[in-house]
Amino acid sequence: MAKTVRFHEHGGPDVLRLEDVEVGEPGPGELLIRVDAIGLNRAEVLFRSGQYIEPVKQFPARLGAEASGVVEAIGTHDGGPASSREAESWGEGFEVGQPVSVVPAFSMNDYGVYAEHALVPATAVVHRPDGLDAVDGAAVWMPYLTAYGALVEVGGMRAGDTVVLTAASSSVGLAAIQIARRIGAVPIATTRTGAKKDALLKAGAADVIVTDEEDIAPRVLGLTGGRGAEFVFDAVAGPGVVDLAKAVAPGGTLFVYGALSGEVTPYPGFELGMPALNMRTYTLFETTTDQQRLRRAEAFVSSGLRTGAFRSVVDRTFGLDEIVEAHRYLEAGTQVGKIVVTVDR
Repeated sequence: MAKTVRFHEHGGPDVLRLEDVEVGEPGPGELLIRVDAIGLNRAEVLFRSGQYIEPVKQFPARLGAEASGVVEAIGTHDGGPASSREAESWGEGFEVGQPVSVVPAFSMNDYGVYAEHALVPATAVVHRPDGLDAVDGAAVWMPYLTAYGALVEVGGMRAGDTVVLTAASSSVGLAAIQIARRIGAVPIATTRTGAKKDALLKAGAADVIVTDEEDIAPRVLGLTGGRGAEFVFDAVAGPGVVDLAKAVAPGGTLFVYGALSGEVTPYPGFELGMPALNMRTYTLFETTTDQQRLRRAEAFVSSGLRTGAFRSVVDRTFGLDEIVEAHRYLEAGTQVGKIVVTVDR
């Protein structure tokens, strides 16, 4: 049995319950993980409240897709414990006692890591680099894999490109700033008020646009000599994409990877006279469920971590028994960086 967070109905943070749940043994292609820390993501708020891109199929439901911990058991085809050689033969390469991180690569209808111990598919597990502790191991992967997958893997961002980042103080926004810097691109951050401006400049943003005080498109055009940005990486969506599209360079791409506004998102091309605009949605699963893309992304992020170019930014930690308070804090949206829940024993 393991302390596990579940919810029995849709609702606010108060529907979350910490319950004793039987974990079971890992099956073929699964690992049993002792969870040490959990990274919280906006997707879990949406799943809990019934607003996610995938509906809850059955109650009680689990939550969580990002964590760090240690491998406790490796499943085999006959249900018994696996040797390291057997695990290697499946292309997993994991050993009992090994520090690892779990990345979002599965449906929360099938697995959930808000728990002391959790079963997860081995394809959703990456090796935790030396020197990366449990909290950082739960905080670093989703942000960097999300930004890398869209901007580098799909978009092909290169040195000299300009990228505009909305919700730039989020963990993904901060990771995108660092990725752009490492490649030689120019990150321009946006934030609603000036409260986070200094933090974004300190994080490496070349410029910060305070959207309550100035319009995005004229500022971006001014900063780029009238060319516009090769990429806009938008977590907000809604009617604001029309103004964002005005800031995109001809042939550039507007990525929409979140919907924080909660409003209908129009396609701006017709309203703007059909410019040479690429606009597409993006989810982390494009990277994490493709093993070749995930392999490249893991190598890229691990390299940045080893050199110090990349680092996790943790705003605050909570205990597992404080999961309701942690979700309230997540929904408030005041954090800069990641919220992590630790599992004490």
